[in-house]
Amino acid sequence: MAQQRAKRPHGTGPRQRLTARDWADAALAAMGEGGLAAVAVEPLAARLGTTKGSFYWHFANRDALIEAALRRWEEVATEAVISETEAEPDPERRLRGLLLRVTDASAAASLEMSLLATATDPRVAAALARVTDRRIGYVAALFAELGFTEAEARRRALLAYSAHLGHTQLDHAVPQALPTGAARSRYLDTVLDTLLRRG
Repeated sequence: MAQQRAKRPHGTGPRQRLTARDWADAALAAMGEGGLAAVAVEPLAARLGTTKGSFYWHFANRDALIEAALRRWEEVATEAVISETEAEPDPERRLRGLLLRVTDASAAASLEMSLLATATDPRVAAALARVTDRRIGYVAALFAELGFTEAEARRRALLAYSAHLGHTQLDHAVPQALPTGAARSRYLDTVLDTLLRRG
């Protein structure tokens, strides 16, 4: 009992009933730290301060947890971001705000890098395909709102997403290659100006 108490996350107080979302969030954290191989029931139970019984209350097996975690990633890292971005009525400001947001988050995007590194797994590949299609589709809709043709909006959205992934990869592999401070702001303005340039 004392050992279980020590493993419980600090400040959580008495044990509360965990939800499937709690397990999915813990699985995502583990994926970000060590890829799919890090999603193991016993270590996750220890992280959550609970037993394997809690896991089996919510999931039939590890595969079901991985599927739930990937759906949770889609919800948090794509749908929630799009919903918050939509609060801005002006499409150009939405685009600029989105670029700033995802660039600011790139340093903490270890989960995204981990998922891209395990894209040969069919479950991850399917989630990445859905997320990529949704993200590029959303950005293409913003370019279309700014007056670009559907085909041109899609091309620019693909370019914007490729730039985002490249930036995220650099931020993890060689962060010193990226500008900081005022130079970073100018760099991001240049990226967006390039994407918005006509003719």
